[in-house]
Amino acid sequence: MKVLGIMGSPRRGGNTHVLMKRLMDGCRSQEAKTEIIELAGLEIGECDGCQACWKGLECPKGDDMLDIYEMIKSSDALVFGTPVYWYGPTGLMKLLMDRMVYFNCPENRKHIQGKIATYVIPFEDLDLVTARPVEDFFHRCFDYLELEFIKGIVVPGVNAKGEVSRLGAVMDEAYILGQNIASIDADKKID
Repeated sequence: MKVLGIMGSPRRGGNTHVLMKRLMDGCRSQEAKTEIIELAGLEIGECDGCQACWKGLECPKGDDMLDIYEMIKSSDALVFGTPVYWYGPTGLMKLLMDRMVYFNCPENRKHIQGKIATYVIPFEDLDLVTARPVEDFFHRCFDYLELEFIKGIVVPGVNAKGEVSRLGAVMDEAYILGQNIASIDADKKID
């Protein structure tokens, strides 16, 4: 099992990062291979709707997303991490998801459909309703890409850098989710 974490928080060592690392620890405890991509600092341009990828062609942007496509293709499970910014994902995560249009054509769709997907979403507000637009965003994207959603983690009331690490039950939940993802039957994995 190979699990790819895609971290959309611009704050290194923040709550999204802490949750992602803990989930990956759980994956590694089951002998899964893991990798985390930090979108902050990468060059990912906006999709301009040229539709080259819809025709099975390589994206002409020539940016870091080309490498990310290959990492996604070679993974069995994807973990998306973003805090809530103005009732949505971060701009970094939105840019990446916009570029997932690459998987629209039949030649590329086969490289993503059926993969396992989940998310970690920490945020400052105490009301869980605040995160619902982000959860809905991911659910709609996962459904469209034909990904198999596994329970996500949503953590309200965290803002200070890394403070989520003090929430033992949440950290346990992330670890167990990682274990569960890595333990999914081999015939569920994508070749």
